[in-house]
Amino acid sequence: MGIAMAGLMATSMVYAVAHRRIANWSLWPVFGSLAMVFLLHLLAGFHTEAVNMNEYRTDLGLQLPFLILPFSFWLLPPLPSRYLRWLWLLLIAMTILAATGATANYLLHAQQINEAYLHSKVMPTEPDHIRFSLIITLAIAAGVMLLVHGVVRSGFRPWLIGAIVALALFLHLLAVRSGEMTFYALGCLSVLYLILRKQQWKQAGVLAAILLLLPVLSFVAFPTFRNKLYNTQEDVSTIEQSSAGKNFSIASRVYSYNAAWSVWQDNKLIGVGKPDLESEMARRYAKLYPQLTADFYIQPHNQYIYNLAAYGAIGLLVFCAGLFYPAWWARRKRAPLLLAQYVSIGLSFLVEYTLETQIGLAFVVFFLLLALQGSLPCEEEDTGWRPA
Repeated sequence: MGIAMAGLMATSMVYAVAHRRIANWSLWPVFGSLAMVFLLHLLAGFHTEAVNMNEYRTDLGLQLPFLILPFSFWLLPPLPSRYLRWLWLLLIAMTILAATGATANYLLHAQQINEAYLHSKVMPTEPDHIRFSLIITLAIAAGVMLLVHGVVRSGFRPWLIGAIVALALFLHLLAVRSGEMTFYALGCLSVLYLILRKQQWKQAGVLAAILLLLPVLSFVAFPTFRNKLYNTQEDVSTIEQSSAGKNFSIASRVYSYNAAWSVWQDNKLIGVGKPDLESEMARRYAKLYPQLTADFYIQPHNQYIYNLAAYGAIGLLVFCAGLFYPAWWARRKRAPLLLAQYVSIGLSFLVEYTLETQIGLAFVVFFLLLALQGSLPCEEEDTGWRPA
């Protein structure tokens, strides 16, 4: 991914020099707002402890997509509509390929994987299961929109419908709460849109029935989905018992939230800085949960709480303003894919620190910018739907 982003930046700079212009000059607030998130990480160096400076430099390297990708998309002209459609179809195809590989591996090791779901583990995927589940949800949303707007050739429509159905089923076989939460959130928003804006009651009823029946059928057909439900029930019941809850994902998340909240209570305005957060969290764990060993200390699995502890109330405000400003800019435009991506990442932030991994950060920033492309004016005439 680093090589790809470097290539994109080099391409954009060559274009800007060759044509002696910045293609999206007037939109600098939209692209610059995302770069504000990188600035937040950069400023953390002013109050990072000397012993954690290596962590600070590592974090700056990790957060470079917030600088490189907006800069590159700012310099380059908007992609033609047909290019955007092919890119979204490519995402769907690659997601199907990855899901097929994961399914084949599951079929070869079904008994072991089914058992693992009872112990807060999931089947191996590439990329990791949490980010992969979010990618699947976005691919489904893109496929549905391509079908709705009739921009897929008639010969390919059955294949695309089959891909959407296969991905929806695989999402339930994978049984990752983050992906399923965003899937059903987008489904409910679609039902409301069909009722309130389109007055299409029949279509809304069919979609609502699918959303109600799908988890029931998944519970019957997929042992992974069923075992994940049992595991979730047991997980929630152990929250008050840290000696047992340390082995469960939801309970351990709650402990991390409490520890991070304690860190923020003593550093409300500017936080402790991300490089120092791990050591501060360890101190709070030792105080709040003395029965837990260091092996069970985790960083807060909530991007909002993570940033609150790391950068304080001011930092969280800057983060939210920078990341979500493009949504405000596009609020009057018809941009369902941009909305889908914002819903996906906004909800994932509630249960994950999505931006603290390379794949998670690249997924968030790249697909926000790709969806944003559809809301930008393009010089090439195209009567087909421009994915936005």
